[in-house]
Amino acid sequence: MSTFDSRRGFVASGLAAAALAGTPAFAQPLIIKPTQELMPRSGKRRVVIAGGGWGGMTAARYVRQTAPDLEVVMLERNPFFWSCPLSNKWLIDVVNTDFLAHSYLPPAKKYGYTFIQTEISDIDRGAKRVHTAQGFLQYDWLIIAGGIRNAFEPWFGNDWKTIEYTKAAFPSAYIPSAEHAVLKRKIQNFKGGTIVMTLPPPPHRCPPSPYERACLMAWWFKTKKIPAKIVILDPKPRIAPITLGYRQAFEELYPNIITHVPNARVKSVDPYKKRISTEAGDFDFDEAIFMPPHQAADLVWKADLIGKTPDGKPTGWAGVDPLIYNAKDDPQVYVIGDSVGAISPQFGHYPKSGHVANWMGKSVARHIADQAAGRTPKHIMIDNLCYMLVNNDPKEAISVQFDYKFGPEGHVVQTQIDDNDRRTKLWEEDLRWISLMFADFAVA
Repeated sequence: MSTFDSRRGFVASGLAAAALAGTPAFAQPLIIKPTQELMPRSGKRRVVIAGGGWGGMTAARYVRQTAPDLEVVMLERNPFFWSCPLSNKWLIDVVNTDFLAHSYLPPAKKYGYTFIQTEISDIDRGAKRVHTAQGFLQYDWLIIAGGIRNAFEPWFGNDWKTIEYTKAAFPSAYIPSAEHAVLKRKIQNFKGGTIVMTLPPPPHRCPPSPYERACLMAWWFKTKKIPAKIVILDPKPRIAPITLGYRQAFEELYPNIITHVPNARVKSVDPYKKRISTEAGDFDFDEAIFMPPHQAADLVWKADLIGKTPDGKPTGWAGVDPLIYNAKDDPQVYVIGDSVGAISPQFGHYPKSGHVANWMGKSVARHIADQAAGRTPKHIMIDNLCYMLVNNDPKEAISVQFDYKFGPEGHVVQTQIDDNDRRTKLWEEDLRWISLMFADFAVA
């Protein structure tokens, strides 16, 4: 049995769960690493940010602003910033590529941090080093902002051939990559038939909302008069969040296109024969969008920051302080954004959204400034706001808001406010919201 299987556990052939112990193959230290130093010390204490998404970009700006005496270096494997929020709209040409894709260089120049495009190969917390394809980098503080990883192991175990085939043939487009372009071509060139869409079990990244994606695809097929059926295989017992708003959109706008199947937890997938088995039944398909379970980014596993359940099994998410987001055994190492583990016994995880990542980036910037000045970091309460476009003609959106505060028992409690009344005003608010977010980390 491989060490990769033993760390995560897997469902052999999608049928039986195994809880094992060990270290995943991708988290093993590389045998060969570039030995040169990528960027020598400048004489200042250094903050390294691993990942340049919503959280990483925000943290880079605000560390420079709140602690100007610190050097900030942001590492990102992609050559340009790509926003997953609003990317569903890009799939059907509601927004153009220039709206979502932006250069990393102008914000780095504006705020005085260093951007390096490189692949991170390993994180050695003992030596305070981040190893990259071009050399290693020393740090005093480390912020890991890596987003999510698609965890195909519960479906396919360590069958890497099938995993790679599934990713290529039925992309989920949930991580900035060429998958978005592949999925857009698939949607716009589709001639008809059945598309199955698997939803990851909670917690998972959103946006892009899978329900929104189904609505916009359905609008495209309806408008183009394409004989398509979209079957949403949802592991949850009901549509959530925004239960009423989405149900009304499915039933009123796309009754002959969208079928929502609850309690459809995946049992097995055969991407070659185009057949999927779930606890709600078996389904054949012509096309698919396979969104597997989500986990913390690979970087979190490499840094050995995955949390443990009470019986010692990996949770799949970063085990960090729920208020400050730093490692309990390494207080100058932080994880922000989608990779963060459970926050509260009342609601579990914060929404894995760009809005939350932005808030966490600002919060951690303040925490690091406090540490650098010898102060004790204090918790900063966040919030969350998401808009989802469900109709493109007219443009109508719904939304959900999450408010947080400390409850009487001393932990964070969540209040959820669904806005189920689809209307154009919410689409206009969505555009204003993302414009403000982009401006906040200077990609606008």
